[in-house]
Amino acid sequence: MTEDPFDALKKRQRDMWASFAPTATFTTPVAAHLVRFAQLQVNEAVLDVGTGTGVVAITAARAGARVTALDLTPQLLDVARENARIARHMEIVWTEGDAEHLPYPDASFDVVLSQFGHMFAPRPDVVMSEMRRVLKPHGRIAFATWPPEHLVGRIFAFVARHSPPAPAGSSPPPQWGNTGVIGERLSGRFAAPFHERGVMWVPAMSVEHFRVFMESSVGPMQKLVESLADEPATLAKLRAEFEALAGAYHADNVVRQDYLLTRAQAV
Repeated sequence: MTEDPFDALKKRQRDMWASFAPTATFTTPVAAHLVRFAQLQVNEAVLDVGTGTGVVAITAARAGARVTALDLTPQLLDVARENARIARHMEIVWTEGDAEHLPYPDASFDVVLSQFGHMFAPRPDVVMSEMRRVLKPHGRIAFATWPPEHLVGRIFAFVARHSPPAPAGSSPPPQWGNTGVIGERLSGRFAAPFHERGVMWVPAMSVEHFRVFMESSVGPMQKLVESLADEPATLAKLRAEFEALAGAYHADNVVRQDYLLTRAQAV
Protein backbone atom coordinates (compact mmCIF):
# COMPACT_ATOMS: atom_id res chain seq x y z
CA MET A 1 0.00 0.00 0.00
CA THR A 2 1.29 3.47 -0.83
CA GLU A 3 1.69 6.03 1.94
CA ASP A 4 -1.51 7.89 2.80
CA PRO A 5 -1.00 11.62 2.11
CA PHE A 6 -3.41 12.42 4.93
CA ASP A 7 -1.64 10.39 7.64
CA ALA A 8 -0.67 13.50 9.60
CA LEU A 9 -4.23 14.85 9.47
CA LYS A 10 -5.67 11.53 10.61
CA LYS A 11 -3.24 11.36 13.52
CA ARG A 12 -4.40 14.82 14.61
CA GLN A 13 -8.02 13.71 14.27
CA ARG A 14 -7.36 10.56 16.31
CA ASP A 15 -5.86 12.63 19.12
CA MET A 16 -8.35 15.50 18.81
CA TRP A 17 -11.47 13.37 19.29
CA ALA A 18 -10.17 11.50 22.35
CA SER A 19 -12.17 13.81 24.64
CA PHE A 20 -15.49 13.34 22.79
CA ALA A 21 -17.17 10.85 25.15
CA PRO A 22 -19.24 13.42 27.14
CA THR A 23 -20.69 14.84 23.91
CA ALA A 24 -21.59 11.37 22.64
CA THR A 25 -24.17 11.08 25.41
CA PHE A 26 -26.34 13.66 23.66
CA THR A 27 -26.17 11.74 20.37
CA THR A 28 -27.84 8.69 21.92
CA PRO A 29 -31.39 9.64 20.81
CA VAL A 30 -30.03 10.45 17.35
CA ALA A 31 -28.61 6.91 17.20
CA ALA A 32 -32.08 5.47 17.79
CA HIS A 33 -33.47 7.70 15.02
CA LEU A 34 -30.71 6.59 12.64
CA VAL A 35 -31.18 2.88 13.37
CA ARG A 36 -34.94 3.15 12.89
CA PHE A 37 -34.45 5.18 9.70
CA ALA A 38 -32.02 2.55 8.36
CA GLN A 39 -34.81 -0.04 8.58
CA LEU A 40 -32.59 -2.68 10.14
CA GLN A 41 -33.76 -6.28 10.07
CA VAL A 42 -32.98 -8.93 12.67
CA ASN A 43 -29.71 -10.76 11.95
CA GLU A 44 -28.48 -8.31 9.32
CA ALA A 45 -24.73 -7.75 9.26
CA VAL A 46 -24.11 -4.10 10.09
CA LEU A 47 -20.97 -1.95 10.06
CA ASP A 48 -20.88 1.27 12.08
CA VAL A 49 -18.21 3.60 10.68
CA GLY A 50 -16.84 6.17 13.11
CA THR A 51 -18.57 4.49 16.03
CA GLY A 52 -17.09 6.72 18.73
CA THR A 53 -18.47 5.50 22.06
CA GLY A 54 -20.64 2.91 20.34
CA VAL A 55 -24.07 4.49 20.65
CA VAL A 56 -25.16 3.46 17.14
CA ALA A 57 -23.47 0.06 17.27
CA ILE A 58 -25.11 -0.87 20.56
CA THR A 59 -28.49 0.46 19.44
CA ALA A 60 -28.24 -1.65 16.27
CA ALA A 61 -27.26 -4.73 18.29
CA ARG A 62 -30.27 -4.21 20.58
CA ALA A 63 -32.41 -4.17 17.41
CA GLY A 64 -31.13 -7.66 16.57
CA ALA A 65 -28.36 -6.87 14.08
CA ARG A 66 -24.93 -8.56 13.99
CA VAL A 67 -22.68 -5.54 14.49
CA THR A 68 -19.10 -4.62 13.69
CA ALA A 69 -17.91 -1.13 14.61
CA LEU A 70 -14.84 0.87 13.61
CA ASP A 71 -13.23 4.05 14.90
CA LEU A 72 -9.93 5.87 14.50
CA THR A 73 -9.59 6.79 18.19
CA PRO A 74 -8.66 4.00 20.64
CA GLN A 75 -9.79 5.97 23.71
CA LEU A 76 -13.34 6.13 22.34
CA LEU A 77 -13.31 2.40 21.57
CA ASP A 78 -12.41 1.73 25.21
CA VAL A 79 -15.57 3.63 26.23
CA ALA A 80 -17.58 1.78 23.56
CA ARG A 81 -16.49 -1.60 24.91
CA GLU A 82 -17.52 -0.58 28.42
CA ASN A 83 -20.87 0.67 27.11
CA ALA A 84 -21.36 -2.68 25.37
CA ARG A 85 -20.51 -4.55 28.57
CA ILE A 86 -23.11 -2.55 30.51
CA ALA A 87 -25.71 -3.13 27.76
CA ARG A 88 -24.82 -6.86 27.67
CA HIS A 89 -23.82 -6.86 24.02
CA MET A 90 -20.32 -8.24 24.23
CA GLU A 91 -20.74 -9.87 20.80
CA ILE A 92 -20.11 -6.56 18.98
CA VAL A 93 -16.78 -6.62 17.12
CA TRP A 94 -14.76 -3.43 17.73
CA THR A 95 -12.01 -2.39 15.31
CA GLU A 96 -9.51 0.44 15.47
CA GLY A 97 -9.21 1.64 11.88
CA ASP A 98 -9.58 4.23 9.16
CA ALA A 99 -12.84 4.87 7.27
CA GLU A 100 -10.82 5.42 4.09
CA HIS A 101 -9.16 1.99 4.44
CA LEU A 102 -11.84 -0.32 5.84
CA PRO A 103 -10.19 -3.59 6.97
CA TYR A 104 -13.01 -5.85 5.76
CA PRO A 105 -13.52 -8.02 2.66
CA ASP A 106 -15.75 -6.94 -0.21
CA ALA A 107 -19.50 -7.52 0.24
CA SER A 108 -19.29 -8.16 4.00
CA PHE A 109 -22.29 -6.19 5.29
CA ASP A 110 -25.99 -5.76 4.62
CA VAL A 111 -25.96 -2.21 6.02
CA VAL A 112 -23.29 0.43 6.62
CA LEU A 113 -24.12 3.14 9.15
CA SER A 114 -22.34 6.30 10.23
CA GLN A 115 -23.42 8.90 12.77
CA PHE A 116 -21.37 12.09 12.36
CA GLY A 117 -18.36 9.86 11.60
CA HIS A 118 -17.50 9.26 7.94
CA MET A 119 -18.02 12.98 7.25
CA PHE A 120 -14.61 13.68 8.82
CA ALA A 121 -12.72 11.50 6.34
CA PRO A 122 -10.79 13.99 4.19
CA ARG A 123 -11.67 12.45 0.80
CA PRO A 124 -15.42 11.87 0.21
CA ASP A 125 -14.86 9.78 -2.90
CA VAL A 126 -12.45 7.46 -1.11
CA VAL A 127 -14.62 6.92 1.96
CA MET A 128 -17.73 6.41 -0.16
CA SER A 129 -15.93 3.90 -2.37
CA GLU A 130 -14.87 1.95 0.71
CA MET A 131 -18.32 1.99 2.28
CA ARG A 132 -19.82 0.77 -1.01
CA ARG A 133 -17.12 -1.89 -1.43
CA VAL A 134 -17.92 -3.62 1.85
CA LEU A 135 -21.68 -3.65 1.17
CA LYS A 136 -23.37 -6.73 -0.20
CA PRO A 137 -25.27 -6.44 -3.51
CA HIS A 138 -28.34 -4.28 -2.93
CA GLY A 139 -27.15 -3.44 0.58
CA ARG A 140 -27.88 -0.01 1.96
CA ILE A 141 -26.16 2.88 3.60
CA ALA A 142 -27.59 5.25 6.21
CA PHE A 143 -25.85 8.14 7.91
CA ALA A 144 -26.36 11.28 9.98
CA THR A 145 -24.60 14.53 9.13
CA TRP A 146 -24.63 18.21 10.12
CA PRO A 147 -26.10 20.65 7.54
CA PRO A 148 -23.84 23.66 6.91
CA GLU A 149 -26.66 26.18 7.40
CA HIS A 150 -27.51 25.07 10.95
CA LEU A 151 -25.62 25.46 14.22
CA VAL A 152 -23.07 22.65 14.12
CA GLY A 153 -22.22 23.33 10.48
CA ARG A 154 -21.80 26.99 11.34
CA ILE A 155 -19.56 26.08 14.29
CA PHE A 156 -17.30 24.08 11.98
CA ALA A 157 -17.10 27.10 9.66
CA PHE A 158 -16.33 29.29 12.68
CA VAL A 159 -13.49 27.00 13.78
CA ALA A 160 -12.13 26.84 10.22
CA ARG A 161 -12.02 30.65 9.97
CA HIS A 162 -9.83 30.83 13.06
CA SER A 163 -7.58 27.83 12.35
CA PRO A 164 -4.73 27.07 9.93
CA PRO A 165 -5.95 26.00 6.47
CA ALA A 166 -6.98 22.37 6.05
CA PRO A 167 -4.60 20.20 3.97
CA ALA A 168 -5.00 20.60 0.22
CA GLY A 169 -7.42 18.08 -1.22
CA SER A 170 -9.47 17.60 1.96
CA SER A 171 -13.19 18.33 2.04
CA PRO A 172 -15.01 20.35 4.75
CA PRO A 173 -17.17 17.97 6.86
CA PRO A 174 -20.37 20.09 6.66
CA GLN A 175 -20.57 19.56 2.90
CA TRP A 176 -21.95 16.13 3.86
CA GLY A 177 -25.02 17.96 5.18
CA ASN A 178 -25.93 19.38 1.77
CA THR A 179 -28.48 17.15 0.00
CA GLY A 180 -27.28 18.18 -3.45
CA VAL A 181 -23.69 17.31 -2.61
CA ILE A 182 -24.78 14.01 -1.08
CA GLY A 183 -26.64 13.11 -4.27
CA GLU A 184 -23.54 13.78 -6.36
CA ARG A 185 -21.29 11.75 -4.07
CA LEU A 186 -23.61 8.74 -4.04
CA SER A 187 -24.36 8.87 -7.77
CA GLY A 188 -23.24 5.79 -9.68
CA ARG A 189 -22.85 3.71 -6.53
CA PHE A 190 -26.31 4.09 -4.98
CA ALA A 191 -29.87 4.74 -6.02
CA ALA A 192 -31.35 8.18 -5.35
CA PRO A 193 -31.11 8.86 -1.61
CA PHE A 194 -33.97 9.39 0.79
CA HIS A 195 -33.63 12.06 3.51
CA GLU A 196 -35.13 12.83 6.88
CA ARG A 197 -34.35 15.55 9.40
CA GLY A 198 -34.20 15.70 13.17
CA VAL A 199 -33.09 17.84 16.09
CA MET A 200 -30.60 17.01 18.82
CA TRP A 201 -31.21 18.95 22.05
CA VAL A 202 -28.19 19.70 24.25
CA PRO A 203 -28.97 20.87 27.82
CA ALA A 204 -27.16 24.10 28.73
CA MET A 205 -28.00 26.45 31.59
CA SER A 206 -26.57 29.35 29.59
CA VAL A 207 -24.73 30.02 26.35
CA GLU A 208 -21.58 30.37 28.46
CA HIS A 209 -22.14 26.89 29.88
CA PHE A 210 -22.51 25.53 26.36
CA ARG A 211 -19.27 27.22 25.28
CA VAL A 212 -17.34 25.80 28.23
CA PHE A 213 -18.70 22.33 27.48
CA MET A 214 -17.70 22.60 23.82
CA GLU A 215 -14.22 23.77 24.74
CA SER A 216 -13.69 20.77 27.02
CA SER A 217 -15.17 17.91 24.98
CA VAL A 218 -15.32 18.77 21.26
CA GLY A 219 -11.88 18.37 19.72
CA PRO A 220 -11.83 21.19 17.14
CA MET A 221 -13.04 23.77 19.70
CA GLN A 222 -10.69 22.40 22.33
CA LYS A 223 -7.63 22.67 20.07
CA LEU A 224 -8.61 26.14 18.89
CA VAL A 225 -8.83 27.44 22.46
CA GLU A 226 -5.55 25.75 23.40
CA SER A 227 -3.82 27.45 20.46
CA LEU A 228 -4.79 30.87 21.85
CA ALA A 229 -3.73 30.25 25.45
CA ASP A 230 -1.03 32.93 25.19
CA GLU A 231 -3.31 35.45 23.46
CA PRO A 232 -5.99 36.33 26.04
CA ALA A 233 -7.40 39.29 24.14
CA THR A 234 -7.81 37.25 20.94
CA LEU A 235 -9.31 34.35 22.92
CA ALA A 236 -11.82 36.65 24.61
CA LYS A 237 -12.90 38.03 21.23
CA LEU A 238 -13.26 34.51 19.82
CA ARG A 239 -15.35 33.41 22.79
CA ALA A 240 -17.65 36.39 22.40
CA GLU A 241 -18.09 35.55 18.70
CA PHE A 242 -18.92 31.95 19.54
CA GLU A 243 -21.47 32.94 22.17
CA ALA A 244 -23.16 35.29 19.72
CA LEU A 245 -23.37 32.47 17.18
CA ALA A 246 -24.71 29.88 19.63
CA GLY A 247 -27.05 32.32 21.34
CA ALA A 248 -29.51 32.21 18.45
CA TYR A 249 -30.00 28.47 19.11
CA HIS A 250 -30.26 28.58 22.91
CA ALA A 251 -33.66 28.79 24.63
CA ASP A 252 -35.33 27.13 27.62
CA ASN A 253 -31.97 25.74 28.81
CA VAL A 254 -31.30 23.71 25.67
CA VAL A 255 -29.30 24.27 22.48
CA ARG A 256 -30.95 23.21 19.22
CA GLN A 257 -28.76 21.22 16.82
CA ASP A 258 -30.43 20.21 13.53
CA TYR A 259 -29.17 17.12 11.71
CA LEU A 260 -29.82 15.35 8.41
CA LEU A 261 -30.34 11.61 7.82
CA THR A 262 -29.63 9.96 4.47
CA ARG A 263 -30.46 6.41 3.31
CA ALA A 264 -29.68 4.85 -0.06
CA GLN A 265 -29.53 1.39 -1.63
CA ALA A 266 -26.45 0.15 -3.44
CA VAL A 267 -26.69 -0.39 -7.19
